[in-house]
Amino acid sequence: MEKGDTMNIVISGYYGFHNVGDEAILYAIIQALRAHDPNVQVTVLSNDPTFTKQTYGVHAVNRWRISDVIQALRESDGLISGGGSLLQDQTGWRSIPYYTGIMQMAKWLGKPVMVYAQGMGPVNKKQNQWLMKWTLNQVDRLTVRDEPSAELLKTLGVKKPITVVPDPVMGLKPPTSPTTWWKEQSFTRPVIAVSVREWARGRDFERKIAVALDRSVQAGFDVVFIPMHGHHDDETSRRLLAMMKEHAVVAPYDASIQEKMAMIASSRLLVGMRLHALIFAAVGHTPFIALSYDPKINAFANQANQPVFAHVEDDRWDGDALFSYIQQCMAQHEEQKEIMIRAVAPLQQTAQQTAKEALALFRNKN
Repeated sequence: MEKGDTMNIVISGYYGFHNVGDEAILYAIIQALRAHDPNVQVTVLSNDPTFTKQTYGVHAVNRWRISDVIQALRESDGLISGGGSLLQDQTGWRSIPYYTGIMQMAKWLGKPVMVYAQGMGPVNKKQNQWLMKWTLNQVDRLTVRDEPSAELLKTLGVKKPITVVPDPVMGLKPPTSPTTWWKEQSFTRPVIAVSVREWARGRDFERKIAVALDRSVQAGFDVVFIPMHGHHDDETSRRLLAMMKEHAVVAPYDASIQEKMAMIASSRLLVGMRLHALIFAAVGHTPFIALSYDPKINAFANQANQPVFAHVEDDRWDGDALFSYIQQCMAQHEEQKEIMIRAVAPLQQTAQQTAKEALALFRNKN
């Protein structure tokens, strides 16, 4: 690339599916790239190119139209793969072949590839383990968002240097004021924000959460469900709401990234399953209690020095136990907040450094 030329970067990830967590990752990466190079051109491989173009002011192509993907890669200075949990086969068999395939296309076209703050695994199928090892040993820069991801790659036989970096969303600035919807609720009591998701292995955990939230309302708190993955989480949130005897509300599922960050920042505590609900809490310095369904939840809670109460499939807890823990965290709110701030401050300070490294990589490889 000649000095003064505009850099064009392709970004591949779980984008255009209206999952607030993944959209927040994309938003954070674009913001960080533009902070270091205001003229950078970005092309996103998206499930909904029109939405992606309008939302982020970028170029976007259909991620399933391979001819368009190849053309975008051919015209680019390099590929960013990530962030998010792309290389895992827990939620479906297609993810690993798809995302490694995009990386391989870029390499075949002679383009540098950076794996950007990804969370790795779980990887159960042998062929997927082999695909990851083979592909990641070819990339030019490999960064992951937590130590367990780095350890997994080493176990799979990845020999490339691996750097642990913060999740890109940690680089976003926390919102400063509540949303219009939030103000309209006229909350008069401390608010517990709740982020839940569907989990195929049974819904007993939903009943337990509903019991804990009923007791929380009775104890003097307001409860707000915040759907992170569009109508999917809205449906789960409303199912839990129907199990409750006390009053609670569900926030608009189509609220923006910034609005959902502001809602969580305006809450006193988050009880959450979704990773990026926990990350939004960390950015806004709202203490959280994690309910885990995946190792990535435990990994981030450990980074933020916040508690994982239980795994959703674990039978050794009930709603009363969760409520007792909520009460304890509410009573120790200031202490928990200080513990979190100390843990996440270094992550917030260094989150944008990954984008700077990506720009340097692509500039030097061309």
